[in-house]
Amino acid sequence: MGEGEKTRLVAWSRELQAVHHRLREALTVTRQALAAGEPAQPATRDLLLFCHGFCAALTAHHEGEDRDLFPAIAERHPELREALRHLRQDHSMIAHLLAGLQDAVARAAPPEELARHLEGVAAIMESHFRYEERQLRTVLETLALDAAPEAVLGPL
Repeated sequence: MGEGEKTRLVAWSRELQAVHHRLREALTVTRQALAAGEPAQPATRDLLLFCHGFCAALTAHHEGEDRDLFPAIAERHPELREALRHLRQDHSMIAHLLAGLQDAVARAAPPEELARHLEGVAAIMESHFRYEERQLRTVLETLALDAAPEAVLGPL
């Protein structure tokens, strides 16, 4: 295997970590938009924008993993099927939490309710990212997947 091919293969591990980092940053910006809002007007334009962007990015990330990444890993590493099942369950739980957050933003819920939603998403998201990185890092360093990273891991 040539050096260029080795670099491309290792990139999946780095790409996953980079996307997780950008999603963490997007969550931070969303939290800051909530903190900057006026108590009488919790759903500021910034909060709506950041929440929509964060929720869309996280959803696209998980959909790409479920559609492209996880099946490729399961095919080559059947021993990881249980871990992948657990990760898919997390995706479903996070989607449910994101729907609750989006509903709260749409109905202009009070800041403390919005903060609770964000904290719930943050807690599950962080746990999920850490587990995913631990379980898949080694596999991703050698995974040959002929696809664009943004298609597999989301547009962030």
